[in-house]
Amino acid sequence: MKVLSLLIFFFSSLFVGETTVSTGYQPGDKATDFKLKGVDGKMVSMSDYKDAKGFIVVFTCNTCPFAVKYENRINDLAKKYKKQGYVLLAINPNDPAVQPDDTYELMQAKAKDKKFAFPYLVDEGQKIYPQYGATKTPHVFLLDKNLVVHYIGAIDDNVDDASAVKEKYLENAIASLDKGEAPSPAVTKAIGCSIKAKKKS
Repeated sequence: MKVLSLLIFFFSSLFVGETTVSTGYQPGDKATDFKLKGVDGKMVSMSDYKDAKGFIVVFTCNTCPFAVKYENRINDLAKKYKKQGYVLLAINPNDPAVQPDDTYELMQAKAKDKKFAFPYLVDEGQKIYPQYGATKTPHVFLLDKNLVVHYIGAIDDNVDDASAVKEKYLENAIASLDKGEAPSPAVTKAIGCSIKAKKKS
């Protein structure tokens, strides 16, 4: 029983979303812009997109099984909402010293292989994800053009099967934002792998 309990704890801590308590942004907060290197070697900031209606910031990575299951959906979202004025920016927050398959070179290979239609950025020094309060990969933040946060959490309610999704949390939040309404829910639980950070000495 002790072994079973330890296994349950391990997997729940690895994959299950955090509680709604966060040290990062909450809906209504204004996010700080960032300047991060993309897989094409160029530095990217939200300020680069002067005409954007809003931003979809997704903390994701190469390796998490949940992030991998969402890759195609994230790509589709980037293409769909680019036409509507929203810019999707994906940020890899993992430290490659802790998760070797999340190196910059392997990010480049992933982006090329999957034909990512969005900037795939590296959070060097892991300075950005703590500001946002991201805890999982994937973890989504929807911002308006003024960088005010309107939605935080999961993309939808079905990790395993895109065709079986019943609640498109992110898309519903974007629709609400377009109407000038507050998304409901404004916060959902992000389901994914814990962000891989160096242990503080």
